Amino acid sequence: MRSTFMGLETARRGMFTQQSALHTTGHNIANANTPGYTRQRVNFEQTEAYPGIGLNRPQIPGSIGTGVQAGSIQRVRESFLDIQYRDESNKLAYWETKSEALAKMEEIMNEPSDTGLSKSMDMFWQSLQDLAVDPTNAGARSVVVQRGVAVAETFNYLSQSLQSVKTDLKNEIAVTEKEINSRLQQISALNNQISQVEPHGLVPNDLYDERDRLLDELSALVDIKVEFVGSGGNLSPLAEGQAVVKLIDQTGAEIGNLISQSGMSQIKVSIDGTDGSVKTIQVGAATINFDRETFSKGKLFGLIESYGYENNGSSVGTYPDMLNELDNLAYTFGVEFNKVHNSGKTYHQVVKNNDNIVASDFFADGTVKLDSESSDQKKGIAGRISVSSAIMDNYDNVATAKSMNQGDGSNIRLLSEVINNNYEYSTGTNANFRNYFESAIGGMAVNAQEAKRLTGNTGLLQQAVQERRMSVSSVSLDEEMTNMIQFQHAYNASARMITLQDELLDKIINGMGTGGR
Repeated sequence: MRSTFMGLETARRGMFTQQSALHTTGHNIANANTPGYTRQRVNFEQTEAYPGIGLNRPQIPGSIGTGVQAGSIQRVRESFLDIQYRDESNKLAYWETKSEALAKMEEIMNEPSDTGLSKSMDMFWQSLQDLAVDPTNAGARSVVVQRGVAVAETFNYLSQSLQSVKTDLKNEIAVTEKEINSRLQQISALNNQISQVEPHGLVPNDLYDERDRLLDELSALVDIKVEFVGSGGNLSPLAEGQAVVKLIDQTGAEIGNLISQSGMSQIKVSIDGTDGSVKTIQVGAATINFDRETFSKGKLFGLIESYGYENNGSSVGTYPDMLNELDNLAYTFGVEFNKVHNSGKTYHQVVKNNDNIVASDFFADGTVKLDSESSDQKKGIAGRISVSSAIMDNYDNVATAKSMNQGDGSNIRLLSEVINNNYEYSTGTNANFRNYFESAIGGMAVNAQEAKRLTGNTGLLQQAVQERRMSVSSVSLDEEMTNMIQFQHAYNASARMITLQDELLDKIINGMGTGGR
């Protein structure tokens, strides 16, 4: 026969279970604004019914419930949304990095404008045409030289400014590398804590939240795949286990283990390639050759692609490519202009009849002659090109004529046509200076526009996934207040059941058997 006190035990269980639910609700409310917090719920479970199965069971119809218990406290989270969010965060961080790098480049190049390289070159050509009208005009010769200085200084400024941003990108790569390793260390430490708790049947939900938050941050830096391995022991069905983090490529194939059950591997970016570009990435003891076709998105990849990486023995990337374009333009411009200039006659030869002072290079590589036969000189020439000392020392050394006639300005007219002539560049392009420079600027503008557009698109996708994830996992104060009232009423009802049981027992113990006294 069932116990008379059975109702007390049922009500007691109800009180304790509702109290656990109230504690969990309070925890949710307290962490409503905590970054990365996932709301929790108590899974109510019916306790074993009475009577149990057996030959000696009392002959009563059916089973009688014995109450409720708090089976487990579970995070309300959907892992599929986590995967989607991290994938979109990875793409967003990459395009944001690319967009920012290209935006800085656009600010430096400043085209089209009244202060850019194209405007400086146009003013130089205009000064040549003005001098061609009166080759003996000393003021016009002075303007030509000063406009030439302005063109050289513009080349210098653009090259040096791009190199400065490139140095900043190198420093940012080092900072990002430290951020990645810091996140890996923290995740590995959380893995250790979780592996010590789970074998005892406990579920460390708050540790899971912190680990997921760090995995979200890590996914924005590099492309990762996360798997979970059990900790062993007396595991709860809700235990997630230890996180194993792997670096993956564009196809999703694994190219390195960042965190395993045995520990973590640090990432190191080796900047030892051509012209100081990125050559390899080391993951622990494994060395991976950097390849744009292999590595996926993420902030680190965006920085490396902007800074420059080695490809077939040369440095390529957003900034190295633009620096190469400037060097090609400056080198070809200086060499071709010098060829025409050196074929003419100076003011000294024509007016002063002094053949001792013949035409020399108009542009130079700093203090060194600009050599048309040297391919090595081309590297970095945009940062060194200048008007030659012979021209700067005496403006009369500008070669204006082809003949000994004082009014001859035919060489100046040939110099003014240099901008319109097509030349072969080392990139294989055959174009005049204007078209070549416009092509480089146009390519930069298209890339910047694409990066900005994809930043917006991926940002919207990430926001959409985050909203879906928040709708599942975030704390709703209205919902928690509703739950609090519900659990409070259930707690009060269980307490009222105990009061009722007390009255029933009081009647049995103190009220029965008193008849006839």
